[in-house]
Amino acid sequence: MCGIFGYIGDKNAPSLLLNGLRKLEYRGYDSAGIAVLNSEISISKCTGRVSDLEKVVPSEMVGKCGIAHTRWATHGAVTDENAHPHLSEDGSVAIIHNGIIENHRALRNWLVAEGVILRSETDSEVLAHLIHRAREDGLSPLNSVKRALKQVRGTWGLCVLFANEDVIVCARNGSPLWVGLGDGEAFVASDSHVLTTHTRDAVHLEDGDLAVLTAGEVKTSRIGSGLSDPTIITIDESWGEAELGDFPHFMLKEIHEQPESLRQCISGRTLLKNGNGKLGGIELSPKQLLNIPHIRLIGCGTALHACQVGRLAIEEFARVPTQSHVASEFKYNNPVISPNALYFAVSQSGETADTLAAVKEIQLKGGQVMGIVNVVGSSIARQCGRGIYIHSGPEQAVASTKAFSNMVASLAIFSIQLGRARNLSIDAGKSAVRALNKIPKQVENYLANQGSISEAVEAVKNANHVLFLGRGPSAPVAREGALKLMEVAYIPCLAYPAGEMKHGPIALLEKDSPVVVICPNDKFREKTLSNVQECKARGAKIILIHEEGDEEAAGEADIAIAVPKTHNMLSPLLTVIPLQLLAYHTAVDLGCDVDKPRNLAKSVTVE
Repeated sequence: MCGIFGYIGDKNAPSLLLNGLRKLEYRGYDSAGIAVLNSEISISKCTGRVSDLEKVVPSEMVGKCGIAHTRWATHGAVTDENAHPHLSEDGSVAIIHNGIIENHRALRNWLVAEGVILRSETDSEVLAHLIHRAREDGLSPLNSVKRALKQVRGTWGLCVLFANEDVIVCARNGSPLWVGLGDGEAFVASDSHVLTTHTRDAVHLEDGDLAVLTAGEVKTSRIGSGLSDPTIITIDESWGEAELGDFPHFMLKEIHEQPESLRQCISGRTLLKNGNGKLGGIELSPKQLLNIPHIRLIGCGTALHACQVGRLAIEEFARVPTQSHVASEFKYNNPVISPNALYFAVSQSGETADTLAAVKEIQLKGGQVMGIVNVVGSSIARQCGRGIYIHSGPEQAVASTKAFSNMVASLAIFSIQLGRARNLSIDAGKSAVRALNKIPKQVENYLANQGSISEAVEAVKNANHVLFLGRGPSAPVAREGALKLMEVAYIPCLAYPAGEMKHGPIALLEKDSPVVVICPNDKFREKTLSNVQECKARGAKIILIHEEGDEEAAGEADIAIAVPKTHNMLSPLLTVIPLQLLAYHTAVDLGCDVDKPRNLAKSVTVE
């Protein structure tokens, strides 16, 4: 989940490297560093943000080839020594690495026994020394990297510089790398959209690939093969650089982008005349949809919560048994895979390592898996080959907002399409389609009149903990609201199905304990309001998300926030918005770094 950027060409590298790191900082911001080649290798690195690195890069650092890294710490504390790049002992090899070297302890012990002095606690540093030893044995830069990789186990997105060699050698195994080709120059990055400022001609490295970059040229290779010309693809230009515009933070900007991103997601994918959904990317006929025995949805974090909403929508509209799974647990629980079932891997970045591992496990056991992702050409999209793009556009804030909404909307469309192939009536389908098509405007209307968010912020910002409650499709919304507040404001939160509150969490309640309740006017409403009464009897302060016009529900709250009325199964698309705003404004009031919360990164590309 670290950020990698590299350049070779005729321009001065340091400024390009720093600019690339700024665009990648959401992938990790514990430390940052650059290495620049000018016959010899010069490095500059420090803990902190890219802005801190800019202050320590000497003005005399020049060169036309270099690599850069922004770190999310895995092995080793957040220190200058553990920051990348890492050098070989004689300074002739520099590496940056994203991933985990699983056998690093044995390799470190062996290197120390051989007299090598290790300067960091990281697993990554062993790569620099292994590559250097291969170079000392007379191997070429490419073959030196190949020999080193034969000695390690794990995952890597790796870039290597060699003194006196105008070349960057890259390798990928389980951690994304893209190469961009310009006029007399070449780039490498861990995210494709960072390349679009410079070029749209790119090479996507697959697991097991190596690449040799020279100015304006790239050759690829595998461990047991020679060099070859790669396939050049065109990067989607919609993934250009995101700008803040008039917003103080990307998170707030992305919350306000949800009406338009939902329109992009829904547009052309519903058929009102037939009350149906139309997702061509799944490539399944009505007959094939009819024969699906069950469905599994797999994701992490926010994507998992979208899966939990989607599970309920599929069972409601299509009456197909569906389960949601935590991706990080899925592979290791030796799952029973049915070749007739349908699996969906859900991920904003399309690079989530645990979800990608689940995809490969399903495919290994003969299952049919599709992706629900945001980033075109991402690893999960390519591995699956089929699926649904959610069309959120760039999401820069670490805390996901518009991607959650578009994941839920995509799953709702699929639920309608699946239902119409089975037992969902045309009238019920039309009702759902009409409601879904109204959602973008309803979100827009709510954002124009947000209600008592500031009062809710005052109620939670100094709390020791916050309890979130909901039933049915509102239960995963409660989980998502709790996650958002924890992510950006660092307030301990607990989310429970409201009926389970009295089986433990009620013990936490005392006078003025904030309880956030999601209570749309659905079949769960009366039960949810009963749970509200149980909380009030213990002195809790109730923040209630309810439908416009439901004055009875509003009367039960200390702080009531109304959202527009919609179809019961689509209510998460509206009730989640005030929870996102609550998290954002609480974090701002507490002085937190909203877009880059501590210890978090946008794309989790290591297991």
